[in-house]
Amino acid sequence: MSALPPGDAAALGFDPKRLDQIGPAMQAYIDDERVPNLVTLIARRGQVVHLEARGVLSFETGKPVTPESLFRMFSNTKPLAGVATCILYERGLLTPDDPVSGFLPEFGDSRVQVPNAPGMTERTKRGITVRDCLTNTTGILNPGTMPAFYREQYADVFARLYDGVDALKTLGWMRRDDTPTLSPRERVRALAELPLMGQPGEHFEYHVGYPVLTEVIAAACGQPVNEFFQESIFDPLGMDSTGFYVKDGLAEHFGDSYIPRHSADAVKLEVFERGETSEKATGSGEFCVGGSSGGIVTTVGDYARFGQMLLNGGELDGARILGRKTVDLMVSNHTGNMQIPITGPGFHWGLGVATYHGRDRPAPLIRSVGSYGWDGAAGTTYWADPSEELLGVCLTQVMMAGAMPNNDYQETFQRLAYQALT
Repeated sequence: MSALPPGDAAALGFDPKRLDQIGPAMQAYIDDERVPNLVTLIARRGQVVHLEARGVLSFETGKPVTPESLFRMFSNTKPLAGVATCILYERGLLTPDDPVSGFLPEFGDSRVQVPNAPGMTERTKRGITVRDCLTNTTGILNPGTMPAFYREQYADVFARLYDGVDALKTLGWMRRDDTPTLSPRERVRALAELPLMGQPGEHFEYHVGYPVLTEVIAAACGQPVNEFFQESIFDPLGMDSTGFYVKDGLAEHFGDSYIPRHSADAVKLEVFERGETSEKATGSGEFCVGGSSGGIVTTVGDYARFGQMLLNGGELDGARILGRKTVDLMVSNHTGNMQIPITGPGFHWGLGVATYHGRDRPAPLIRSVGSYGWDGAAGTTYWADPSEELLGVCLTQVMMAGAMPNNDYQETFQRLAYQALT
């Protein structure tokens, strides 16, 4: 199935001349090699008013990127994990407040480090819940920021979890041509052996609950997560090119990913992972995680179909994935007044997405209150604005893209999309 249908920009409330500014602005980032490519899409009321693919899949080959190109979405899979969880909630197979120990018994006796007492632990006030996993409030500490004493005390567990991996792998951003030693299920079992660094539900720590959530989904639905996503999300929405791994016959659309590195007095992009040797292209398909390192690969059109389904209140082209009120639940505030360091003030976290409420920011953003979405580690981003019936998707393949000076293409894309509204 193709992407969303095309629409007339002027009839849908855009100034076409202003909309035409997006392409040249994106090209400037490519010309300076701040990114290898940019594929951008804007839709309003379910119709595409802007779709452009610029740049190359690989600097080495020079093969042009197209709307059919596949992108590693990393944490842009989190909204899909939220939808998958909400599907199971609607089916009565779990609730957001179910303890994960009901699905993964190894979390049945969770302990937490006593504050200011290295090495001492106590029982948690309550167990980690499904909601904690979705909202990044599990109490599990990000491996990249764990204190030294913690690593030393539980060195045997860390040796199994992160044997030989560098900092990026530890953060879940490992090169996909370097297959993990443990399966995702084995990793979660090992993770459960570590005491928490905070009480569940009290502090935000990004990503670490999503590998746990993946195993909860698998246990609740009784099938591998890739099969569940395929049957419950990808197939009904016509996301024909989407999967946790590159599908047969689509390898030609999958390119390299890059990372900024200092070279002499400049920062330049270097290859982070080759498309042809990526585990996403060559692997067995068993490392499927509904969050970051095991995220999906997809096209701009497929991801837009997913985003439009949510924007429509859970339905697209006659396929209902979620009920309207369940979507409202998903994008609502599940973290109260908790500080969300990764977004800064003005956002709360829902079930797999960050939603903009606008409060406490030093200055507002050029987006509507109630807009929501999320990003991925390789420079991908998406947002949806219900009040404007607006959807934006911007894809590239640069790990730690913000480390490249002046690489603010995401902000530029969003600004130019909104300034084109009449």
